[in-house]
Amino acid sequence: MLTGKTVVLGITGSIAAYKTAYLASALKKQHCDVHVIMTKNACEFITPLTFETLTGNKCLVDTFDRDFKFDVTHISIAKKADLIMIAPASANVIAKLANGIADDMLTTTVLASKATKLVSPAMNTNMYQSPITQDNLKKLVHYGFEIISPATGLLACNDVGEGKMPEPEILFEYILKHLAMEKDLAGKKVIVTAGPTQEAIDPVRFITNHSTGKMGYALAKVCMLRGAQVALITGKTALAAPMFTEVIHVTSAKDMYEAVCERIDKADIVFKAAAVADYTPSITYDNKVKKKESDLSVPLKRTDDILKYLGTKKRPGQILCGFSMETENMLENSQAKLIKKNVDMIVANNLKVAGAGFGTDTNIVTLITKDGFRELPLMSKFNTANAIVDTALELY
Repeated sequence: MLTGKTVVLGITGSIAAYKTAYLASALKKQHCDVHVIMTKNACEFITPLTFETLTGNKCLVDTFDRDFKFDVTHISIAKKADLIMIAPASANVIAKLANGIADDMLTTTVLASKATKLVSPAMNTNMYQSPITQDNLKKLVHYGFEIISPATGLLACNDVGEGKMPEPEILFEYILKHLAMEKDLAGKKVIVTAGPTQEAIDPVRFITNHSTGKMGYALAKVCMLRGAQVALITGKTALAAPMFTEVIHVTSAKDMYEAVCERIDKADIVFKAAAVADYTPSITYDNKVKKKESDLSVPLKRTDDILKYLGTKKRPGQILCGFSMETENMLENSQAKLIKKNVDMIVANNLKVAGAGFGTDTNIVTLITKDGFRELPLMSKFNTANAIVDTALELY
């Protein structure tokens, strides 16, 4: 996702510097061109050789290093960078940048660059909460820097509080948010429903389905990476929700229906990927004895048809995308659903096809619109989500 992108990692004097090695490695695995600039204090915690080995590029420390190039290194790196992340960022370097002091390789490069700049503070809690540090962080925000809030926990000094640098996986997601994809959904509001719903039979039992939410979560992440403001309405899953999205947890189909209704008026695109439990008036218990609706402590009834409701409320310019899982006559049934529900697109797949459906990391889908259909090959659910969004944008 980061092929052709250049990221500069600035490392300052903090014990958290070791975490940045994992970040550099993760970026390199995404084919990113990674350059590391360290302050002299940072070299007391981790060696430049570590980053040179991980990135394949020389780690810069000394502004006046005689590397015998004909360009001015801090200027050439500043121009090349798509994004600069300072992680960990000490109180000292934050103060320098906030006040325009450029007295080492890192600060001169940052001040010379027009790239996106992210700062991840890492320090003692009292230093972080100091009014001086807080004022300096506000200055950086004023000058266009993005500040990544530190985590709370046990610090290296044995204090407990704010000041921990977030884990490399979180910092990596911040970089992906800015660089991974073109922001062709910027300014758009997107709703994604995902996962299964649960319908209570009695205080102990409930009806659900095999949905894991993977397809819906992939859609939410793709839309976020493409610049949309995303509301993910999700049933209970074992998945970590994508960062930088609004996550609304629901249990029943009614909960999901109400959550969608609250937000539909402002949505530009809706992906109804959730597998709603559409239960029937009877159920088979473990003892194989069927009990009728009147025998249950909670009477069974049909759930609200969310997609049909959305179709009746669809306004001009709003794109609605539903999902169809079939075991036979997939194309015919899904095309009928497109018309019946008054939606713009149906993503259909056959649950009997290997690599598609619930619980897998891949999918094989057919994208159906009023103009025809297109079959996609076996792909990861992330790449499938990207193709779905591409098709949705073509409908505008």
